[in-house]
Amino acid sequence: MRELYPEIEPYRTFRLRADDIHELHVEECGNPDGLPVLFVHGGPGAGVSPNHRRYFDPARYHIVLFDQRGAGKSTPHAEMQGNTTAHLVADMEAIRGHLGISRWAVFGGSWGSTLSLAYAQAHPDRVLGLVLRGIFLGRPGEVRWFNELDGGAHWIFPERWETYLAHIPEAERGNMIDAYWRRLDSDDESVRLAAAKAWGYWEGGSTTLVHDPEEAGHFEEPFVSLSVARAEAHYFRHQLFLEPGQLLRDIDRIRQIPATIVQGRYDIICPMKSAYDLSKAWPEASLRVVLAGHSAGDPAIVDALVEATDALAGRLA
Repeated sequence: MRELYPEIEPYRTFRLRADDIHELHVEECGNPDGLPVLFVHGGPGAGVSPNHRRYFDPARYHIVLFDQRGAGKSTPHAEMQGNTTAHLVADMEAIRGHLGISRWAVFGGSWGSTLSLAYAQAHPDRVLGLVLRGIFLGRPGEVRWFNELDGGAHWIFPERWETYLAHIPEAERGNMIDAYWRRLDSDDESVRLAAAKAWGYWEGGSTTLVHDPEEAGHFEEPFVSLSVARAEAHYFRHQLFLEPGQLLRDIDRIRQIPATIVQGRYDIICPMKSAYDLSKAWPEASLRVVLAGHSAGDPAIVDALVEATDALAGRLA
């Protein structure tokens, strides 16, 4: 099976002013003269990490990564004002223009797949190819599946759900996302952090195929958990700032773009149904279903993603 490319450091990092509130952290890695590719991280709110640079052959790719508004090293941290899907799509275009890139490939997983699709549909003439993983189309049923009592994920991971549920009084459990948002948006820092930790415990440990209910998840670290929990609750409360069915409705705008969809068969956070629905609407895209969960680090996911980026580089060289 393919593994990640070796660790690599950025050859350039810079800050890009997005508006009067937000400033973005941007990294460039690999070959400055290579095939440009934008890595779009998940969450929303999760930010980029060093491993995200390693899905691409550094000799063939000019790898661009950025922390979305309120995430990672972008500032202000966990800020949701002026933070919508349209803002993030505009930021991606601003980065492309700033770097003088005419067209680039786009790679995104989980929420990153949502945002990558939204960007490609808004700017199809700027996208050379797409690699998408762990498909999330932002539909109400997908949001409720993982976060609400009438969803299904808690039937799979009841041990971790118990902590997520217990943080909210019974009277407020009819809408867990709103209940969490009230705490995540509190003026009291201790209230915000406690809610973020409970939110992060539920999500961060539910990503892998081999599941340890006691394992601490990455999203429990306070800095990351606050930006992830606030951004996710904010976006979920606003239907991801998408029109109903938008991403499937607008497939004709990107039908001609080469695309690979990689999906873990046993992805509990973004279940297989979304990838299936996307592939039915977009049969021109290649769907690869592997024995894995949600995590981009699951070995079968890594294998499929690296194969996809290698193939795209070969196709577009």
